[in-house]
Amino acid sequence: MTRWIDNAVFWHLYPLGFVGAAQHAETGLRHRLAHIVDWLDYAVALGASGLLLGPIFASSTHGYDTIDHFRIDPRLGDGGDFDQLITEAQRCGLRVVLDGVFNHVGRDFPLLRAALESGPTSVEAGWFRWLGGADSAGEPDYATFEGHHALVALNHESPDVIAYVTRVMNHWLDRGASGWRLDAAYAVPRPFWKTVLSDVRRNHPDAYIFGEVIHGDYKGIVADTGVDAVTQYELWKAIWSAINDGNLFELQWALDRHNGFLEHFQPLTFVGNHDVTRLASRLTDERHLAHALALLLTIGGTPTIYAGDEQAFRGIKENRAGGDDAVRPAFPSTPEGLAPFGWSTYRLHQQLIGLRRRHPWLFKARSRKIHLTKREAVWAMEADDNSLLVALNLSDGDAILSAPGGGDVLAGAAEVRTTFPGRATSVRLPSHGWAVLAASRRN
Repeated sequence: MTRWIDNAVFWHLYPLGFVGAAQHAETGLRHRLAHIVDWLDYAVALGASGLLLGPIFASSTHGYDTIDHFRIDPRLGDGGDFDQLITEAQRCGLRVVLDGVFNHVGRDFPLLRAALESGPTSVEAGWFRWLGGADSAGEPDYATFEGHHALVALNHESPDVIAYVTRVMNHWLDRGASGWRLDAAYAVPRPFWKTVLSDVRRNHPDAYIFGEVIHGDYKGIVADTGVDAVTQYELWKAIWSAINDGNLFELQWALDRHNGFLEHFQPLTFVGNHDVTRLASRLTDERHLAHALALLLTIGGTPTIYAGDEQAFRGIKENRAGGDDAVRPAFPSTPEGLAPFGWSTYRLHQQLIGLRRRHPWLFKARSRKIHLTKREAVWAMEADDNSLLVALNLSDGDAILSAPGGGDVLAGAAEVRTTFPGRATSVRLPSHGWAVLAASRRN
């Protein structure tokens, strides 16, 4: 496991949406990556230490139907624009992690076009998986990503595909990227990743590489593939669902599972991304946004903030063509163009990210239940000899909760009750309140 990642907090961007690019490939070149450069100081002020970028390589539409993994999407710019982004990010102390779409390619991928013209026995056809039939137009059937005809699955047993993906990953790491998100990693055979990543790590031992995994054997996938981590969708769902339903027992189940994962790897944690409904839209009570954020930034793992969530952006993901548009909007040219309503949420993010940065051991913290009912909870977040207490109240009345060893209120609002100087026995939270408290290790 690479060490720089231990204290990382990522600001996650979907570049094509962020810069307001056209939804389909354009003629000509647009140098829009410079738009992201204009937001780097904003990311640093937020507290981020890295940028997690969505797809930036040449594609036909949304970036996940790649045409050329060695070329920046002309809607975003060219190689010079990428190099400038890396240079400016490094100047700001920000690492850049890229999105690698290696499970499938787009219909306009040149080798697919050649294979369709030459037939499934051609050399080019070996890059893909053919199903033996033909579609209604007489075109040979090929394997796809989850039934999407425009997303053509690669043949991951092909030595040519293995070599190609390895070259792509090494190329952009050589150009200054610090790591990769592996899109749809769960759909790719594990031995493929093991082979590719072994080679990549020989050249770039400090690269951070994580896989998109929605459900399944998180621990097994990490062990079998060589990725550093996977996306923690179990925890994402439990945070908003437990808060909305007033059922913190659901969250406790997920936290217990999360503790188990932390014994083996450091999951990538989040409460929003480019594929899901915005947190501010998902929560039924806007007062609870702070509760979700307090959890994200005190739980072990590598937290990511999806761009716009720190401004309480709203957006609902819909299961239809174009259904992601609401959660992938264009941003103004500079932060000064943001609406005024979101800055209080930005400051809350700054406060809690700052708290995490001041307690760098939190990346490996396990949660320990101290008090739990459906709507009230206190957890100790612990690692080595360090501890913080996180207290939540989802009820309509004040709550007095057990908080042994608690000290000063570091974030949120609470009345700490003590029997000894500086040693809490309980904490009083207001209706729908929350707090993070300093604490001594187990008591």
